[in-house]
Amino acid sequence: MSARLVNPVGEHDHVRGASDAKITLVEYGDYECPYCGQAYPIVEQLLATFASDLRLVFRNLPLADVHPHAAAAAEVAEAVGEQGEDKFWAMHDTLYQHQRALGTEALEGYVRDVGADPAAVQVALSSGRASARVEADLEGAIRSGANGTPTFFVNGVRYDESWSYETFEGYLRAVLATPSE
Repeated sequence: MSARLVNPVGEHDHVRGASDAKITLVEYGDYECPYCGQAYPIVEQLLATFASDLRLVFRNLPLADVHPHAAAAAEVAEAVGEQGEDKFWAMHDTLYQHQRALGTEALEGYVRDVGADPAAVQVALSSGRASARVEADLEGAIRSGANGTPTFFVNGVRYDESWSYETFEGYLRAVLATPSE
């Protein structure tokens, strides 16, 4: 039996897509993980393919023991996200597009590039709000059985198949064809 998502999607989550989408794809990801970097364009393609039938929820699972910049990148994304979902998603995309350059100076530049207020980001970081958000995602990931990155959940059930576009797309089509319970 596959692991299930313990923390349901809620108002605290970062969501891209229609709230009434038939499929909710939750990704636990790490901005420095090369596998997440490979999955990023596939997820973007799935969002385009399934349009109003798919919504994406992104949660943080920084593997700080193997990716030294992952936690800082996640915290900056969360701090930027306090300025709006559009800013969060712009930062999310920027971090994946530049995941080989996630040092402090680069992160500061990305904050400016996405149009976020650097002073407000610094306040969110120094207050601990951003790290608390990342830690909450991390705890939820562990409790849900996320054992690496990326880990995907489709409508609350961990997806353990290949996340190649063809395999993932076929699985999502099958989910759409299955009558709702």
